[in-house]
Amino acid sequence: MRNSGHHFLQIPGPSAVPERILGAISKQTIDHRGPEFAKVGQRALSGLKTIFKTKEHVFIYPASGTGAWEAALVNVLSPGDRVLMYETGHFSTLWKKIADKLGLKAEFLQGDWRGGADPDQIETFLSEDKTHEIKAVCVVHNETSTGSVSPIAAVRKAIDRANHPALFMVDTISGLASLEYEHDEWGVDVTVSGSQKGLMLPPGLSFNAVSKKAMAANKIARLQRSYWDWADMIGPNEKGYFPYTPNTNLLYGLNEAIDMLHEEGLQNVFARHARHGTATRAAVRFWGLEVLCSKQGQESGVLTAVLMPEDCSADAFRALTLERFNISLGNGLSKIADKVFRIGHLGDFNDLMLVATLAGVEMGLKKSNVPHSSGGVGIAMDRLNK
Repeated sequence: MRNSGHHFLQIPGPSAVPERILGAISKQTIDHRGPEFAKVGQRALSGLKTIFKTKEHVFIYPASGTGAWEAALVNVLSPGDRVLMYETGHFSTLWKKIADKLGLKAEFLQGDWRGGADPDQIETFLSEDKTHEIKAVCVVHNETSTGSVSPIAAVRKAIDRANHPALFMVDTISGLASLEYEHDEWGVDVTVSGSQKGLMLPPGLSFNAVSKKAMAANKIARLQRSYWDWADMIGPNEKGYFPYTPNTNLLYGLNEAIDMLHEEGLQNVFARHARHGTATRAAVRFWGLEVLCSKQGQESGVLTAVLMPEDCSADAFRALTLERFNISLGNGLSKIADKVFRIGHLGDFNDLMLVATLAGVEMGLKKSNVPHSSGGVGIAMDRLNK
């Protein structure tokens, strides 16, 4: 049976694609070796630098974020290299699995999935590595599975205090263009991101922003690479081209997205996401439910992960809410499967859309007989009206 009205895609990515971007993507595909395409490519490559906040190279792949994870590792590391990673949730775990498959010795600093990476733990570990066997430190900026944000600038300072030469690599797949991010200012060597979150595009593009130190490491790294090799990208990129067939139509959309972000102003984008995160958490707590991220100041403006009461199924609640109210909410992943649902509040999103989203959640809680206090939507509205 057809559901009338607008579907609310409130998973934490892919986010809903604005009409302007859909219109841009729908333009006719052109010759990716011709002069018209060079303008498209150059505009995308230079525009991305303003989003990552970098003056160095940003490489674009026709791939998902998983591809960009692999690209980041294979371009700077060699077989058997030790890599320090921090367990912030499901996606940090997946990045570690890729490192393991590539023949790296990935070591996990264990976390409780309720906050971001701990700079002090990282500093202590690196300080004990007297022979500098650790070649890279990998941290997830915005952990999409938990709604927690790692303090990236503080991690950089921790690495510096340990006087350690390891490369600093950050996944901001779900943080870029939603949360403040400074590739150059924060001293990140490789930043990984993707198109389908704050950039408001469909899945299909991923990125590596790369420091000079990382480019130097690329020249001596011995992990096998071909498709992902930065060295093959530099020459064609200088003229606006790519070494293989690019995702032409998504590049049209990327350029439109970058324009939209600057029209609103990046600081305004970040403030909007922060407001929506604050309002959502206020509603959740009024309902009597628990926000998964328990570390104050590390809660995400991109999404809110909500713990269900012990005897309630998050997946059953999500299924009923989708069926009755036409709203998609994110599921719990691996360790927190069926224990958590996730409310995405990212991308092309405004106050009224958030209120409607929270109303759908609250109606779903009631229909699912989840114990809660009604009125969380009103609390969120009060926060938004301040």
